[in-house]
Amino acid sequence: MRKLKVINHMSLDGVIQNSPEDGFPHPDWGGPYRSAEGRDLMLEAYGERYDTLLGRRTYDMWSGFWPGVPAGDPFGDRLRTATKYVVTHRPESLEWGPFEAVGPDLVDGVRGIKESEGADLVCCGSSTLTSVLIQHGLVDELVLPINPVLVGTGKRLFAEGTPGRAFELTGTTALPSGIVVCAYALGEPLPLT
Repeated sequence: MRKLKVINHMSLDGVIQNSPEDGFPHPDWGGPYRSAEGRDLMLEAYGERYDTLLGRRTYDMWSGFWPGVPAGDPFGDRLRTATKYVVTHRPESLEWGPFEAVGPDLVDGVRGIKESEGADLVCCGSSTLTSVLIQHGLVDELVLPINPVLVGTGKRLFAEGTPGRAFELTGTTALPSGIVVCAYALGEPLPLT
């Protein structure tokens, strides 16, 4: 069975948005904290071979950038070979591949992908998608590079209304740039009172 890992860079206040869509005022807030050590740690977190699970907006943003990255870039090279499983209502408009649409039922579609043969899955971006995956127990690991910055506004890691859940810390790495990378295993839903 494939594993599903969610990897999202976030600010201290939980913002994951870092591009200028929707008038976001602080694009690339993580830029000052990038380092060779961080790149190497993220390459390790993603793994040599993986497939991606992406919401449509993330897929569209990535397809406008990553195909233009020259060969030899380790992130770009791995993404070129990764199957992009895309949550979309417009599968006929997908172009950057290899790709597959997840299908009309997100939860059943992701379960089916996880039960199929292939590389493990990495999901980045899409707070709405991440929240649903966690709610339904489909995430095996959550990797959060937490940047030492307060952004104040923007899309947060978890969408408003995401049900409570516990997580188990499985690893922590502090980088000289100030980023702390925390890895968590999915725990149990919080009990309702």
